[in-house]
Amino acid sequence: MPQDPRSAGPRPPFPRQQQPAPGKTQALDPKPDHGEESYRGFGRFPGCSVLITGGDSGIGRAVAIAFAREGADVLVSYLEEHDDARDTGEWIKRAGRRAVLVAGDVGNVEHCESLVKTALQEFGRLDVLINNAAFQRTHAKLADFTPEEVQQTFRTNIESMFFLSRAAAPHMKPGSSIINTASIQADDPSPQLLAYAATKAAIANFTAGLAQLLGKEGIRVNAVAPGPVWTPLIPSTMPAEKAAQFGANTPLGRPAQPRELAPAYLFLASDEASYITGAVLAVTGGRPIL
Repeated sequence: MPQDPRSAGPRPPFPRQQQPAPGKTQALDPKPDHGEESYRGFGRFPGCSVLITGGDSGIGRAVAIAFAREGADVLVSYLEEHDDARDTGEWIKRAGRRAVLVAGDVGNVEHCESLVKTALQEFGRLDVLINNAAFQRTHAKLADFTPEEVQQTFRTNIESMFFLSRAAAPHMKPGSSIINTASIQADDPSPQLLAYAATKAAIANFTAGLAQLLGKEGIRVNAVAPGPVWTPLIPSTMPAEKAAQFGANTPLGRPAQPRELAPAYLFLASDEASYITGAVLAVTGGRPIL
């Protein structure tokens, strides 16, 4: 029998907690589920290679584990969370696949180009690029959004997608995919996440345009739009009282666990999605997007 989606993950209220940014997985309460014990692969991507930004934790870790169990080698790009990245790498290796871990700032164009070069050197090919890294901060007043923070948000969340896609596309063969992480914030912005939400709207537009540009080369471009997902980003960027109720405003009454996002990325990269490009796939627990 299918599981009741209302009870497929922990429900708020959660213990009050805060972490310094960018946050660590081990400090989360409850612990997030990335599919470590539950995801079963079916060999859908044998011998393929995947580059995932923000792959150390949260959605990125869940996607990395899933692709590895489907037969892919994975390059995990991350900022500075070395412990989390090593844990993700160990799960990839347990699946019998190669894991390459690369730290650095995807807001830097030279680093983005280096990531693609490393993937090609290590794996000899690049089949799937997943632009997932994100930065966010919450503020109650417009004056609190500093120029430096706004610029960092745009560099990390949207400019990196330009840099990485531009570097990767010439090396990707027909049938390859680029998958971007958008958000429900693109359609239903929270005012406290003003800068972050604006970048997510830009990502949806970028996805639609890039799909048209690369379609003639046989490269599909899509996006996943998560709703609330329980990751280290939440207690490290939100007030403790908001984090304690995170996800309660969805029809299912809880946030997603990272493992519940991974199948969307796998589907969009698979041959089952061969006629899907320029799409945004919502995984929001029932909250609507336009």
